[in-house]
Amino acid sequence: MARLRKKACIALFLFTIFVFGTMMGLRTLKPSDGFSDLAPGLELLPMIGGKMDRRSVSQDTATPGQDRPAGSNPKVVVSNSGPEGTIFYDVHIFYYVWYGTPHMDGKYMHWDHVLVPHWDPKIAASYPRGRHIPPEDIGSSFYPELNPYSSRDPDVLESHMEQIGASAAGVLVLSWYPPGLADDNGEPTEDLVPAVLDAAYRHNLKVAFHIQPYRGRNDQTIHDNIKYIIDRYADHGAFYKFTSSTGKSLPMFYVYDAYLTPPESWAELLTPTGSHSLRGSAYDAVFIALIVEERHKHDILAGGFDGMYTYFASNGFSFGSSHQNWKAIKAFCDGNNLLFIPSVGPGYIDTSIRPWNNHNTRNRVNGRYYETALQAALNVRPEIVTITSFNEWHEGTQIERAVPKKTVTRMYLDYQPHGPEHYLELTRRWAEQFNREKEQWLM
Repeated sequence: MARLRKKACIALFLFTIFVFGTMMGLRTLKPSDGFSDLAPGLELLPMIGGKMDRRSVSQDTATPGQDRPAGSNPKVVVSNSGPEGTIFYDVHIFYYVWYGTPHMDGKYMHWDHVLVPHWDPKIAASYPRGRHIPPEDIGSSFYPELNPYSSRDPDVLESHMEQIGASAAGVLVLSWYPPGLADDNGEPTEDLVPAVLDAAYRHNLKVAFHIQPYRGRNDQTIHDNIKYIIDRYADHGAFYKFTSSTGKSLPMFYVYDAYLTPPESWAELLTPTGSHSLRGSAYDAVFIALIVEERHKHDILAGGFDGMYTYFASNGFSFGSSHQNWKAIKAFCDGNNLLFIPSVGPGYIDTSIRPWNNHNTRNRVNGRYYETALQAALNVRPEIVTITSFNEWHEGTQIERAVPKKTVTRMYLDYQPHGPEHYLELTRRWAEQFNREKEQWLM
């Protein structure tokens, strides 16, 4: 009898431990302040019911050309279905239309990129000069499935929109120069904007603008640029807008190399008391500045910007692009009611145009570099993630489809052992995982 009681006590004790352990295990499943390293995509879209920055809440995802139904809650509509499946308007991807071919443009543009000399003549003397000779020799370490193409080709635009939709990115961030202006290796492309908007519209995508540096750019010229873009394109169904907590929709503009203009000048444009302020006017918007150096975060705040992004896909290249700094940058942004938008990329290699820059190469490692970058971004709970890039082929950051290519003089990199769609699929996988996790989060 005593033996039975002893066994019963032991069994009860073990059962108690089991129940206690189970309860503690279940407790760890509740939403916490951290993120699981095994939960990709968890914060590609804004938190619902959490702290909202002064400009960022959620995105208008009504069908292009339609008003949002009266009484609907903009905070819970965060994705939409296009021809390629569900897309997410908090996944933004940088997009370039500077490519040209003889058939469409009379000459190759950008595919024949020059070999940029190093600024130190002694170092420059050790590297080749000249320019690439397409189509066999192009200014990229990878080769596009579409071959060297023209951004003016309607079939190319259609393919690009299909690929972006397949990646689940909902907003393409269009590299933009004012009419008549271009980068040093291309021709003006502002006249292409309507075709890009129309193509995006057909695939349920949105378009934001990435304002590039140009000669004479300052707060006054940016004022004119914003008015031009909004007057010309804001009524288009594919024109991207944020929706604020008050229900007000505002365009978003990324400003590349904003640090070239002093914060005092930006403040004249972007603070309510500025001499030619856009705030509260018909041309108010969400303005996001590039952070490169640590000091830039203070300049961005002083200049009246609404947030900052990091752009570069080379981890460690700059303060802003270094994953280890993102937590501190996000804390600074949270403390000052700013957006922090980290930029992630599949890798980086620009030695086809900057042959001396091998130390900044970041190998793709069959996609592992990309996923590491994505996880680093998601760990800081961003409102938006930007992808660098869809088609910046010169710097090897593209997720556009690429194919193996070997010529007499060159062996191009490729995505093998995976197929041409590998990085489109990886992007979608993270976005869709977020969608599943978000349902649990809201519960």
